[in-house]
Amino acid sequence: MAGMKSINLDGEEIYVFNSAIYIFESSAGCTLEVDMIVSEVTLRKYQNRESLITEIELEDGGLISSFMFLKAVPGELPRLSLFCELDPDESYESILRIGEDHQDFPDIEADITLEEIRKVEMPNEKITLKLNLPISQVEWLKDQKNKELNELFKELLEGYLERQPK
Repeated sequence: MAGMKSINLDGEEIYVFNSAIYIFESSAGCTLEVDMIVSEVTLRKYQNRESLITEIELEDGGLISSFMFLKAVPGELPRLSLFCELDPDESYESILRIGEDHQDFPDIEADITLEEIRKVEMPNEKITLKLNLPISQVEWLKDQKNKELNELFKELLEGYLERQPK
């Protein structure tokens, strides 16, 4: 069975930690499905989209280009799941077929941790802090640029966290 070698979403190649591509056969019909473990940054970028132009390069050299739709699939790790109707002009011989009564869907989360994903791409979050500081420190903070403050707090927190017992 052919696996996915690479994927482009709307013309941009994304990094995939693990994936499964298969044809899901149900009483309602057949769909091509792609489940991928991605970074939190990638998930945030695409999760609110309804559909994407997708180009998938298979390990056996095949290429699938399709307009695919996003669906929500729960999991412990950041995950994008795409699906589309089968193209009658495409050959899907090398792709795994799974029936709706099949119990063993591919487990793409096995042996991957959120910590490993964050080593590849760490997301940034905005945070607002309410502090009670002496006025001289408040004035100094107000005079600083956001970029400089971000670096300062990042360094302070990294140093503090390194000294904490594990």
